[in-house]
Amino acid sequence: MIIMVIIFLVLLFWENEVNDEVVTSTLEHLHVDYPQNDVPVPARYCNHMIIQRVIREPDHTCKKEHVFIHERPRKINGICTSPNKVACQNLSAIFCFQSETKFKMTVCQLTEGTRYPACRYHYFTTEGFVLVTCDGLRPDTFLGYVK
Repeated sequence: MIIMVIIFLVLLFWENEVNDEVVTSTLEHLHVDYPQNDVPVPARYCNHMIIQRVIREPDHTCKKEHVFIHERPRKINGICTSPNKVACQNLSAIFCFQSETKFKMTVCQLTEGTRYPACRYHYFTTEGFVLVTCDGLRPDTFLGYVK
């Protein structure tokens, strides 16, 4: 009986770990916030979102900077059909796609902490052209933005 309970707990833990990695690796989960979450204290937007979405480096340290895009996922997916195809910096064999229009974004910059979840962020809003890599017709990696 004890062995069955141990096996059950191991399978439960393993299933949660696999699901956590799948969910948190999508561009939409990591970078899209549309419509923008209405956080009661705007200055805490980044801290709230980064905890809610479990955004961290693979070694569980705080990300130095993170960007949330405030646009419809369908419009972001359209970047992959954009004629604005450019060579990616540092990725010589891959093309990047740049949005044809500027998107509203919130940029979160680390101000305090090194180990997740003890990370504190400052934010600013901006608009810019989004750069992504695509897997077929869907963006799979957010590379940054151009003002």
